[in-house]
Amino acid sequence: MRRTPREWFADISLCLCAAGFSVLTFDSVVPHGQSPAVLLLDQLAGGLACAALFLRRRWPVHLAVALLVAGTVSHFITGPALVALFTVATCRPPRVTARLAVLAFAPFPVFLAQGPDLGRPATASAITYFALVAATFGWGLYVRSRRELVRSLHARAEQAADEARRQAREDIAREMHDVLAHRLSLLSVHAGALEFNPGAPEAEVRRAAGVIRDSAHQALEDMREIIGVLRGEGDGGRPQPVLADLTRLADESRAAGARVTLDQRVARPEDVPALTGRTAYRVAQEGLTNARKHAPDAEVTVTVSGGPHQGLTVELRNAAPPAPAAARDTDAESGLPGGIPGGGQGLIGLAERTRLVGGELEHGRTGADFTLRAWLPWRA
Repeated sequence: MRRTPREWFADISLCLCAAGFSVLTFDSVVPHGQSPAVLLLDQLAGGLACAALFLRRRWPVHLAVALLVAGTVSHFITGPALVALFTVATCRPPRVTARLAVLAFAPFPVFLAQGPDLGRPATASAITYFALVAATFGWGLYVRSRRELVRSLHARAEQAADEARRQAREDIAREMHDVLAHRLSLLSVHAGALEFNPGAPEAEVRRAAGVIRDSAHQALEDMREIIGVLRGEGDGGRPQPVLADLTRLADESRAAGARVTLDQRVARPEDVPALTGRTAYRVAQEGLTNARKHAPDAEVTVTVSGGPHQGLTVELRNAAPPAPAAARDTDAESGLPGGIPGGGQGLIGLAERTRLVGGELEHGRTGADFTLRAWLPWRA
């Protein structure tokens, strides 16, 4: 594997530091009167050890063991040996570092057993050597732990970014479903009426065509708003629905031919927190959409009740159609399509939306009725 410029710089710097350490400590360690031939061999050995440091990335443990053993007979190998120990401590697992530390400190008990004289220069040199080895291991382990911390922080940041992107996609998909399913189901009901009742009065045809046009226009506006958010153009400047908009939602459903009864028991809907009100609106919107899909002739009762601290409850109830009827292609009485396509994701997304605000969602058959009930927190 080729080295990067930064790695070359680090290797050359450590090689020069090891050589400089050996040269600077030469006078205090090497005994005076040593023959020139032995000194030359010692220096050559130190030079080869410094050059061998360029192999520390490929064989760090082997190099460290070899330099430790050779360092017992040559002072000029001490600097390269410390660099090799530092490399093992930073790049290899702690158990490998621990085994190498046992080897490095193996002479220390023998040194203590000899009862060294603290006044001798050799004793001071030995103590300094073992202190340097301990400091090298400690510094290497610190660098290793810091690198692992940085890597873990980067991994957590990437994981958090992935989670944020996933959550954003889910939020957008949930919003698209909640908004567009309502509009498109209105359009589908009226288009089906025109298809299966070609002889309807002109006024009724004109009214259905107007609802189709308005629903398609609103669906395009909602789609344009969502695309604007995806492009980073803000929220499009359109206000988000709140609890007070339930009246308008019920009127839209009635205009599509649905029988909707809105029982609004909250005295001041405008006092409901925006997030709670918007979630309640989406619950009612999804319930009306599902009723229009699966029970187009059933009357839907929407009940909203609650108050500060006790929470807001939204309940939708309609007669549940018989199971076989849901599978028919057309409805026998109205002549409308009997099944508007649905992927079954609406209630799943609605449950997630409710849970995100700290609420609860229940749905299912209650006797002969189908009930959708949501409880949402209302903090004053």
